[in-house]
Amino acid sequence: MTLTGEHVAVLITGVSAAGKSTVAELLAARFERGVHVRGDTFRRMVVAGRADMTAEPSEEAWRQLRLRYSLGAATADAYFEAGFSVVVQDVVIGSVLQEYVDMIRSRPLCVVVLAPSTDAVAARESERDKIAYGTGGPGIDALDRALREDTPRLGLWLDTSEQTPEQTVDEIVARAWTEARIS
Repeated sequence: MTLTGEHVAVLITGVSAAGKSTVAELLAARFERGVHVRGDTFRRMVVAGRADMTAEPSEEAWRQLRLRYSLGAATADAYFEAGFSVVVQDVVIGSVLQEYVDMIRSRPLCVVVLAPSTDAVAARESERDKIAYGTGGPGIDALDRALREDTPRLGLWLDTSEQTPEQTVDEIVARAWTEARIS
């Protein structure tokens, strides 16, 4: 059995600039009926009163983050119920990873954590138009530490430092069904 031959939901997470969006888009395209749900879309919908996560997040920032996760999970479930395989991706690190997994009702569910080195993340960040590690937020090292030290070891964790996005997708397709499945 391979992942892309199944009707499945996949949650891809990792720090900013880990390659989540690119990998999720490529993976979703491998399914006969695939959808890519981008968590950041829900954050960007808030055009007034947005409270972003920072190194010292406010209660409102946490509330909005959990709302974003809830919307991502509900969207994934809606597409899954309509017969699509769904790849939902967002920055979900720390204990909230288990919360997000619990919000997604669709099963089977696979969790994939992209965990490239901080050097690889810094290199990828420098090549992007989007700036994830600007002022106010946690830096690459702090976010990486939170990922590795505070995030439950759910699913398949991949060091993608030396991989192209296509190689990462190949590894997910080959390993996720047996190593990333939550239930």
